Amino acid sequence: MSDVSLTVPQGQVTCLLGPSGCGKSTTLRIIAGVEAPDSGDIFVDGHQMAGDGLSVPPEDRGVGLMFQDFALFPHLSVARNVAFGLSKADARVRVPQLLEKVGMQRYIDRYPHELSGGEQQRVALARALAPRPKVMLMDEPFSGLDDRLRDDIRDETLEVLTDEGTAVLLVTHEPAEAMRMADEIALMRDGVIVQRGAPYNIYNTPVDLGAAEFFSDINVISGQVKGALTDTPFGQFLTPGVSDGTWVDICIRPQHLKIDFDRHGRGPNPTPMEGTPARGIVQRARFMGNESLVEFTMDYDRSVMRAVVPSVFLPKPGTPLWIMLRRDKCFVFPQSLSG
Repeated sequence: MSDVSLTVPQGQVTCLLGPSGCGKSTTLRIIAGVEAPDSGDIFVDGHQMAGDGLSVPPEDRGVGLMFQDFALFPHLSVARNVAFGLSKADARVRVPQLLEKVGMQRYIDRYPHELSGGEQQRVALARALAPRPKVMLMDEPFSGLDDRLRDDIRDETLEVLTDEGTAVLLVTHEPAEAMRMADEIALMRDGVIVQRGAPYNIYNTPVDLGAAEFFSDINVISGQVKGALTDTPFGQFLTPGVSDGTWVDICIRPQHLKIDFDRHGRGPNPTPMEGTPARGIVQRARFMGNESLVEFTMDYDRSVMRAVVPSVFLPKPGTPLWIMLRRDKCFVFPQSLSG
């Protein structure tokens, strides 16, 4: 990792997002004190935990930990799991309070093996929050749950964390999870945070091609800049500030393509918003539930483009159709910078 800098405000969920192996979990372990940093400083609630020769033990850092395996003590009841590490006086107050918050009060005398995955996750959350940590560190805590249960557990967890007012750093490799839970996303790649921002901003203003394609499928059209303009089969694109001769990638998400019908070899007229239409031949179309995915082979270079259409749209393979691009939804990245 290199030059990783994070600030996690109280009452806010920050998601450290990135592919497997990029350094997310290592960052979490360093903050928790399980691993030591080679350099740099760590502060929790204004108090230094690491740096300048200092290394506060994990149990004294005021952090809560949740992992994907929940790590409940199998020989302890739900109540005793949540009470672990608390004084008797604190346990009498916090255990029933937290178990009520997570909807597990009726399971107070059960053991982990008697609980479902979702129920174990709720107990693990209560146990991590019981000591009132200043920071909650969560490493892929929902990955072991099935898809239908996962969304409910995420929402319930977010409600409890918000109610507690804890600063949360959540590690995940799933963009949808980060978008659902985070107040701020820190996108990590190869040990470096490449972009930070609110979910809306980081999705709609990606810093480079890698950031754009991490959040969703994209179509990419390449072209060479001449006089601040790039010629494409979809008309010219403005590329100000990019030197002549530079190759750029023009990217657009499948849901922002517009499809029109072929009229005896002709398509719709060009528009300022959508540029010049280009023809493609349908290769296949699939219904995905709430939308349809249509794949085209483009006439101009035999490349494949994908369009997402709301509801049911299933043209037969071999059907010629015309495609236009929403200019305001395109991203332009110099290839030398996009990887």
